[in-house]
Amino acid sequence: MTNHSLPDVAVVVPTHDRPEMLRRALDAILAQDYDGSIDVVVVFDRTEPDESLVSDTPGRTVRVIGNVRSPGLPGGRNSGIAACTDADFVAFCDDDDVWMPGKLAAQIGAMVDHPDIWLTTTGIVIDFDGERTDRPSPAPELTVASLVRDRTTEAHPSTFVFRRDALDSVGDVDEVIPGGYSEDYDFLLRVAKGGRIVCLTDPLAVIRWGRTSYFATRWRTIVDAQRYLLDKHPEFADDRRAEARIRGQIAFALAALGERRAAFREIGRTAARWPLEKRWPVAVAVSLKLISADRALELAHRFGRGI
Repeated sequence: MTNHSLPDVAVVVPTHDRPEMLRRALDAILAQDYDGSIDVVVVFDRTEPDESLVSDTPGRTVRVIGNVRSPGLPGGRNSGIAACTDADFVAFCDDDDVWMPGKLAAQIGAMVDHPDIWLTTTGIVIDFDGERTDRPSPAPELTVASLVRDRTTEAHPSTFVFRRDALDSVGDVDEVIPGGYSEDYDFLLRVAKGGRIVCLTDPLAVIRWGRTSYFATRWRTIVDAQRYLLDKHPEFADDRRAEARIRGQIAFALAALGERRAAFREIGRTAARWPLEKRWPVAVAVSLKLISADRALELAHRFGRGI
């Protein structure tokens, strides 16, 4: 029996052709020891919705819909959000990730008496091709200043729980950002500009990383999306170290594309802004073919970091 004094939570799960992983993600969501109602909205992107997933179990409903917005992850998230207008809180979970027991109760408990908290995250467990590493949240809160300086890998979208009415100020997930890359980062930055983001320390979601990562080799998309973020958020230009971090990522992607001249131009800009930025030497090594981009990315992921 659900406790009607606790807020209703809608969980948006975008998916595309990963039925086994999706069912594993759903099982973990529905098994949460949360006494309030959970309404799961599975958004099928560029694939036919699987009606066999539908459930009307009181307090643990599952709906399936198609993505009616732009194709891709941002449109899928927005389609799900639009379908859950009655929920007080919205959570995200990607179809290849798994919530751990106690996750939802801990986050709602942290938020229910603090209306200034717009969003919470948790620590994560990174599953890199079956090898697991705990990554507790490194900070109790995220601010615009801290996010600009460090994306904070632990603040993964599959840990997001946020107030639905905060969207009145924040707006939808950005569907214009090239390829949907870093749409979660952009969302965090916009939330931080209006309300508090609180991070629970404990790792409460298993995040699957690996060689099949959707963005692992989409280098052109990464270049375009990171330049888009620099233009959209002027806070980067106000922090030399923060701008150098983004430019270092662009330099690495250009090196991975084999565009040596463009890569070295971006390497120069990166080093000029912050000489100690660690990504530009890696971009140099990739440009000179001392290491492959895939190998550098694999090593970064094994240490729980992206490029």
